[in-house]
Amino acid sequence: MSSIDAIYRGQTALIVGAARSGIAAAGFLLERGARVILTDAKSEDVLAPSLAPLRAFAPASGELICELGGHRAETFRSCDFVVVSPGVPLSLPLFEESRRAGIPILAEVELASRHLRGRILGITGSNGKTTTTTLVTELLSGAGLRAFAAGNIGSPLISFVAASRPDDLYVTELSSFQLESIVTFRPLVGAILNLTPDHLDRYRDFAAYISAKERIFLNQTSDDFGVLNEDDPRTAALSGVIPSAPVLFSRRKEVARGAFVRAGRLIFRDDHGETDLFAAAEIRLKGGHNLENVLASCAIALLAGAAPGSLAGTIRGFAGVEHRLEWVAELGGVQYFNDSKATNVDATIKSLEAFPGNILLIAGGRDKGGDFVPLRPLVAERVKHLILIGEAAGKIRDALSDLVETSESSSMEEAVALAGRSASPGDVVLLAPACASFDMFQNYEHRGRVFKDVVHGLGRK
Repeated sequence: MSSIDAIYRGQTALIVGAARSGIAAAGFLLERGARVILTDAKSEDVLAPSLAPLRAFAPASGELICELGGHRAETFRSCDFVVVSPGVPLSLPLFEESRRAGIPILAEVELASRHLRGRILGITGSNGKTTTTTLVTELLSGAGLRAFAAGNIGSPLISFVAASRPDDLYVTELSSFQLESIVTFRPLVGAILNLTPDHLDRYRDFAAYISAKERIFLNQTSDDFGVLNEDDPRTAALSGVIPSAPVLFSRRKEVARGAFVRAGRLIFRDDHGETDLFAAAEIRLKGGHNLENVLASCAIALLAGAAPGSLAGTIRGFAGVEHRLEWVAELGGVQYFNDSKATNVDATIKSLEAFPGNILLIAGGRDKGGDFVPLRPLVAERVKHLILIGEAAGKIRDALSDLVETSESSSMEEAVALAGRSASPGDVVLLAPACASFDMFQNYEHRGRVFKDVVHGLGRK
């Protein structure tokens, strides 16, 4: 029996939420002989396909009990510890049962970090996390290092524990939800890319959301690094208070320590002096926000041990990430772009800033408690037709329809078809919803795939 197995054998673990990270945590604990209770508000019919592998595996390892279609208060106060999925708010009243009983409530990344060999590079922020996580992983791999993308980007961190090695680097995309439930989690590099209002349907106010993000630095020491956006006042203000060594990035000015742009070239400055990395013109990604993502990525990769000379080749070949300002097609002289990952207002602002004008914008979905008024200047300046979908269509219409021709559509197919009929050569049809996707789609990836399928269908016609 391994030392990890000895910790969990005979323990009762309550997994709250049967999504990707919950399933992965359950598998990890079952393999180590734990008694796992998996609870989810969704029904057996909905969850059966994702639970089937766990049920097949359980008889040869630990014990699996599924409590589906709702939660039982007794379970929350009769386990040894709780692992909470990111999609489950800690404000759920049943968690008070665990707290009163003195039962620890852990994030899946917390559980993973206690047993993972290798070093963690944690990346959070309101926007740009996935692009930055992907790029850092590619920069490190291009430098000959063992690097893996983990967390919200795809594979849960817990899934890497068994095969992990001391020289591994785990580039981990972290949401504020995951950071709420860390206890000892400590990344070598913790990065906050930016802070703008988001998830206000889950947090009482913007300050509470920021506090959750700041927890990425909770257990760091002066031997670790905190990467912060000097151009974002809220993140820049943290440089004097975090326990780790601050490393800044800026596309607008030079920084004392970190990554910046000078005369069209990216520079990294540290205690050893300055290193010229490559020309900004070599970056293939559109938009000023993506220049920030590249600066942050280079800083993180260098802090993790990448050789400076190895970065340029990876940058030249990096075309971006699916659903993040992704070029889809050109039809009749009209360019179609998929930015389904723009799930908040600030992300949509950055998307609009990437184009000079003549935009037919498809927006809407499930409102996350955001204010759509900040979109007004760019909509007035650059959008020629606003096409709204989803539950938030009325709220967005009230905020913006006096500025631009506005239509509403009942489906993505209808919205894309309307955009295609209304567009002229030289225009851009842009999906940048400023909302969550769950009213009409499984997630933002599903929304983006549907958009692309409909656009390609127009092309075939």
